[in-house]
Amino acid sequence: QVQLAESGGGLVQPGGSLRLSCAASGFTFSNYWLYWVRQAPGKGLEWVSGIEPAGSSTYYADSVKGRFTISRDNAKNTLYLQMNSLKPEDTALYYCARPRSSHRAVLSTTSVSTSDNWGQGTQVTVSS
Repeated sequence: QVQLAESGGGLVQPGGSLRLSCAASGFTFSNYWLYWVRQAPGKGLEWVSGIEPAGSSTYYADSVKGRFTISRDNAKNTLYLQMNSLKPEDTALYYCARPRSSHRAVLSTTSVSTSDNWGQGTQVTVSS
C-alpha cells in the first residue's frame, strides 16, 4: 500500500525558512517522479515543484523559483522541500504526491491529478 506522510510545516515569519519532508513507503521510491502541490485557503490546487526519479532534474513553479528547493534521498525513501524567503502568499496546505505511473512526470498545475497518491498534507503559515 502506497503511503506518503508529510511533516515539517508550521508557523514562520515572513522571510523565514522551513523544510518539509515526505516519508514514503509501499512502492519502489527510486522509480517514480514525485512532486509537491499546495492549496491556499479558498483557492485551488497549485503545483509547486517536481523531481525526476534520480533527483538530478528539478522543476519549479515561477511563484517559488529561486526560493524553494526540492530534493530526494532515495536511500531513505524521503522527499524534501526546502523553503526559504517565505512570503505570506506561501501560506497553504502542502502535499507531496506520486503519480500513478512511474513514467509520468507532473510538471504543472494542469497535470496534477487527485487520482495520484497523496499524503495528508502539512500546514505552512507565513505570518508576522
